[in-house]
Amino acid sequence: MAATDIARQVGEGCRTVPLAGHVGFDSLPDQLVNKSVSQGFCFNILCVGETGLGKSTLMDTLFNTKFEGEPATHTQPGVQLRSSTYDLQESNVGLKLTIVSTVGFGDQINKEDSYKPIVEFIDAQFEAYLQEELKIRRILHTYHDSRIHACLYFIAPTGHSLKSLDLVTMKKLDSKAHLPFAVIGSTEELKIGNKMMKARQYPWGTVQVENEAHCDFVKLREMLIRVNMEDLREQTHSRHYELYRRCKLEEMGFKDTDPDSKPFSLQETYEAKRNEFLGELQKKEEEMRQMFVQRVKEKEAELKEAEKELHEKFDRLKKLHQDEKKKLEDKKKSLDDEVNAFKQRKTAAELLQSQGPQAGGSQTLKRDKEKKNFF
Repeated sequence: MAATDIARQVGEGCRTVPLAGHVGFDSLPDQLVNKSVSQGFCFNILCVGETGLGKSTLMDTLFNTKFEGEPATHTQPGVQLRSSTYDLQESNVGLKLTIVSTVGFGDQINKEDSYKPIVEFIDAQFEAYLQEELKIRRILHTYHDSRIHACLYFIAPTGHSLKSLDLVTMKKLDSKAHLPFAVIGSTEELKIGNKMMKARQYPWGTVQVENEAHCDFVKLREMLIRVNMEDLREQTHSRHYELYRRCKLEEMGFKDTDPDSKPFSLQETYEAKRNEFLGELQKKEEEMRQMFVQRVKEKEAELKEAEKELHEKFDRLKKLHQDEKKKLEDKKKSLDDEVNAFKQRKTAAELLQSQGPQAGGSQTLKRDKEKKNFF
């Protein structure tokens, strides 16, 4: 029997019975309050707006304190989100407040993609919480929940129509912020009548921060902190995060029902996805193996071709070497023959030179003898 069927039967068979006396579970709300106070609360605000619109001043005014932070400049290459967390205490209630501000928003020449880092940041906080929730050993009771509970979008009070950047960004954040307020923030106190009040002095007059006839600061504070802070936290978890979680799990292939609209448990979905994943993995392994075998064959063919070319080159070089060697041997033989012939001619010449003086002497003696006989 499925878990949903059991739950339905239990709900249908529920009966209301009277109590004979006091039991004590009427203190559950008090227990919940004490538990919540002891654990403390967290609240995360995202402030979106161009540099110099007074985002930091409004935060200081809302929480009646001075938050330390680095001043932003107009020289940022892109939009960056800077997160700062503070521990606040009011009476016996502790609040871990995280303020995320957009640094460099609207300072670029090309503002087409200025909204993307903001949307990606919001989704990244949902993704971080989802990954923590999906762990086998979860520590959600001590996990620092960084999901954005409220997004305040600051519009420049120029008196003209909204900029295209404002329209595009607010459309992208449409499912995460809704009500418009005209707000003045100030941490300075001015004397108005006999009282010191937070106000901002302008050349044309003085604007009182907490005067509802001057601005909507009180309405914003009531809505954001005193009345709806817990609702915003709950909406973030039950609506915005659940929507992100559902879409993310559906992208991963997890569903509550099968194609026949029958209940489908998470275990069955996991097994189905696991088998599907293993099938795809085996398919990819086979494709990679075939690709590897093909690459090996191609490499072997390349190596064989290279080896063949090397052998042919070696044979050509060997033949060329043999031809050069034969030419050198023939030239050496020719030189040796010329040297031997030269030596023979030299020997003959030396012999003729040695025989020449002897022949000349004998002819002289013969002429002298003939001359004596004559006389």
